[in-house]
Amino acid sequence: MREQKKRNPEAGITLLEILVVLTIIGLISGLVIFNVGPILQNARIDQAKTNVKNIEGALENYNLALLSYPTEQQGLEALIEAPTDLLDERRYPVGGFIRELPEDPWGRPYQYVFPAERSRAPFDIFSFGRDGQEGGEGPDADIGNWDEDDE
Repeated sequence: MREQKKRNPEAGITLLEILVVLTIIGLISGLVIFNVGPILQNARIDQAKTNVKNIEGALENYNLALLSYPTEQQGLEALIEAPTDLLDERRYPVGGFIRELPEDPWGRPYQYVFPAERSRAPFDIFSFGRDGQEGGEGPDADIGNWDEDDE
């Protein structure tokens, strides 16, 4: 009778063991991505809404100080740097009305329309959402300073 060789415990791991571990890691990764994806998307939408509110507040401060809103031509840049056509430059605060203009969570500038087309406010501030195009639904919907009832 032949003698069977005993397996050396230090011989390493088998290919089957590696495949089992990789399969388990893949399943766990899939579950995490499936559950975290919507949370990240909702966080981006919430960030866009917060940015819109902050810009809206800066525009209201601009109006209080200068008795008008920036024109569409002056744009949101008027919040960080005094426009060249101001009637009374002394009323423009040092440092502007907002430290910097944020980009939306998808890396694009916020849109400014004056006078407003969709909002009850005198102006519209909005992001085109995830898809970067006007309109859309869900995460692709525009995110702005209007109520959903306004549309």
